Amino acid sequence: MKTKVNIVWLKRDLRTQDHAPLKAAEEAGIPYVIFYLFEPSLLAYPDSSDRHLRFVYHALKDMNRHLHKFDRQVRTLYGEALEICQYLHEIFEVQKVYSYQESGIQLTWNRDKAVSKFLQSQKIPWFQFQRDAVVRGLKNRVGWDVLWQQTMEKEVLANSYTKETLPSFETPFQLPKQFQKKLEKYPSEFQPAGETYAWKYLRSFAEERGHAYHRQISKPEASRTACGRISPYLAWGNLSVKQALHYLYLHPNRKSHKRAFQGILTRLKWHCHFIQKFEMECGYETLCVNKGYESLVRPLDTSKVTAWEKGQTGFPLVDACMRCLRATGWINFRMRAMLVSLLCHHLDQDWRTGTHVLARLFLDYEPGIHYTQFQMQAGTTGINTVRIYNPVKQSQEHDPQGAFIKKWVPELVPVPTAFVHEPWKMTYMDQVFCGFHLGEHYPLPIVNLKVSGKIAREKIWGHRKNLQVKKEGKRILHTHVRNPHIQK
Repeated sequence: MKTKVNIVWLKRDLRTQDHAPLKAAEEAGIPYVIFYLFEPSLLAYPDSSDRHLRFVYHALKDMNRHLHKFDRQVRTLYGEALEICQYLHEIFEVQKVYSYQESGIQLTWNRDKAVSKFLQSQKIPWFQFQRDAVVRGLKNRVGWDVLWQQTMEKEVLANSYTKETLPSFETPFQLPKQFQKKLEKYPSEFQPAGETYAWKYLRSFAEERGHAYHRQISKPEASRTACGRISPYLAWGNLSVKQALHYLYLHPNRKSHKRAFQGILTRLKWHCHFIQKFEMECGYETLCVNKGYESLVRPLDTSKVTAWEKGQTGFPLVDACMRCLRATGWINFRMRAMLVSLLCHHLDQDWRTGTHVLARLFLDYEPGIHYTQFQMQAGTTGINTVRIYNPVKQSQEHDPQGAFIKKWVPELVPVPTAFVHEPWKMTYMDQVFCGFHLGEHYPLPIVNLKVSGKIAREKIWGHRKNLQVKKEGKRILHTHVRNPHIQK
């Protein structure tokens, strides 16, 4: 006779507290199996990278340290979801499956539909809980703010665990040894993974680090300590939005540092806001959300894309940001916007040439935020103000002494501060005195900013006159803003 069990399927919810599926499984009164899947199809997808997998693996190890005292553990399995669900159905009498909803890419959506079809055929109910304040099935944003508020005002779930011997089972879906060996190696340059560190970062922000948040959020160097730095933990669910919001809202320092705390509390709502967009319109991943921009021609120039990706554009702050991102997995929001702006506007490249590049580099890659923000910065929504960032101006304003630049572009260390933002303005004699030669030690700019900026503005703003752009703009406003009667 097969053992009756329930299943908890972890996705982007790698924590032990404020966890509805785990709470439901615990209260169901029968043994339950917790698993996380490393799915070959997802690992092979171009948005995936080793840094994501390592973060997840070590977050799971942290979960298991918390669960060990209850003789429970998350089983890490290697295989496709449908195959594994079929296998577990063969060896157990599966009663129920619990998970959070996932606002993921098209591949995960198709996977979930296949799993759902199988479970329905076996009459196994699958309970998918709402993640944070992202509501499935909405047609527009009327009333969403109220729903968000209601969700966030609910108590944070306090998960408790009974000590219970779980049924042991062998599986052909073990992690390959070489794959596991690779995941064990976690670079010290990345933020440490897991629920334990999520709380350390949140507490240090509230207690001291974040008190200058509102003043330093845009600075590439100072933001590295002044920002919350909780985005990887939110992206992979080591921390829920509700947990973070409740903690910050109730923290005694909120009264003495109102602007800093209000800033990050607002951004926690934005976090849900952008994922909600993606949940309602998943085409953001591969298509211009405003279909009128599909006719905007941007000829592919692989040499420019490669220079951008490698941090060899000749624009010091752009290159410093890209190299920093490659090394550490994080840069602040303004610098992310500048990277996208340079690629799409000054380099005149289609936004799709860069989405997977940055997805792989961001340790905090969250599809719902990534694709919606990318298109907003690329100017393909038709409703948002198009920001064409001048990297020199950004550099002068936010890294005036060039400290961040010289940290990540060491070729420029010999260059005087007066030229560090625009090394191409150095004369031949300036270069000789510094022992620095432009074009040899560091590349010349790959475009002329004045020329490329003028072309970009004319191109993107001119296209707004396109009739389909205008029509789609009205549709997008109707879907994604609070007042569906707004006309554009």
